[in-house]
Amino acid sequence: MLRLPHETLRQFMKDSFIAVGVPEQDADTCAEVLITADLLGIDSHGIGRLKPIYIDRILAGQISPATTIEVIKETPTTAVIDGHNGMGQVIAKHAMELAIQKAKTYGMGMVAVRNSNHYGIAGYYVRMAAAEGMIGITGTNARPSIAPTFGVENMLGTNPLTFGIPTDEAFPFMLDCATSITQRGKIEVYARLNKPLPQGWVISEDGTSKTNPHEVLDDLVKGKAALLPLGGMGEEMGGYKGYGYATVVEILSAALQQGAFLKALSGFENGQKVPYRLGHFFIAINVEAFTDLPSFKKTTGDILRALRASKKAPGCSRIYTAGEKEYEIMQDRLVNGIPIDEEEKKDILSLRDKFKLPYTFPFENI
Repeated sequence: MLRLPHETLRQFMKDSFIAVGVPEQDADTCAEVLITADLLGIDSHGIGRLKPIYIDRILAGQISPATTIEVIKETPTTAVIDGHNGMGQVIAKHAMELAIQKAKTYGMGMVAVRNSNHYGIAGYYVRMAAAEGMIGITGTNARPSIAPTFGVENMLGTNPLTFGIPTDEAFPFMLDCATSITQRGKIEVYARLNKPLPQGWVISEDGTSKTNPHEVLDDLVKGKAALLPLGGMGEEMGGYKGYGYATVVEILSAALQQGAFLKALSGFENGQKVPYRLGHFFIAINVEAFTDLPSFKKTTGDILRALRASKKAPGCSRIYTAGEKEYEIMQDRLVNGIPIDEEEKKDILSLRDKFKLPYTFPFENI
């Protein structure tokens, strides 16, 4: 794939957000979250989602480009925020900043959010906490995708449960993944590449596996297909565990803040597009409320290094720990740019032309 410099791509995304009414500072935040996904190699949540998940939804009236954040309830260590259907990245960054601020004073902080939108990679917010010497935890509900164990109806979102932990290495421990085997963004990537899905990722209404990514994306919206939870179908391989964790995230993303949940997050009402009304939660734990930060970082690093040095399986040359691959990909992409696939090129040019943005891209004449 052709690559674009990350600075160019970031500025293009910022300008696109500004073009649809997102204030400049907020547009900068949104672009920063998206380019971080691309730099870390999380291609399902970067430039590929600029048009369909954010710009198109703003134009359809599902997301308010100007974000108003209201604190509904607050204590020294907690807060409940209403995002009033604004930009998810802006709301989420504010919420984690507030959790971190509380943790600096009281050792721990937790903020629950309602009436928000897709906030990009969850890993962005836990990395914020890790950079402050804290353990960060976040989760979000999402439009219905996952079927419960022994079911075929998409009820739960992909509901990531994400952790960021500071270490004495060059990168934090970062576990950012859905509670399903895969997530919509990965299926979107397969669709852009016209590549069939692996067996066992998606289940149809009749209980069989679906592998056509274009059909799956359409059927997920229609409720005719569902993602399987971590562990897969049934109980034999532990599918109930992914289902259970997805439910935990759903509860923490809706019940504490009295927000919407399950089918109410579909983005449709009586056949019409409506706001998604997503909920999130953010937790910051100040390490120094328990022990000194250098000792914590070293112990954490020792654990990770021991795991990577353990005996490899036949044919495998390396063991990774969470966040390591992303760090290495980032080192490459900071220098060599972000890979852009054919569908992303079309979206980039479409937005450029629609908003008359002053960009010329090297792939236009290829």
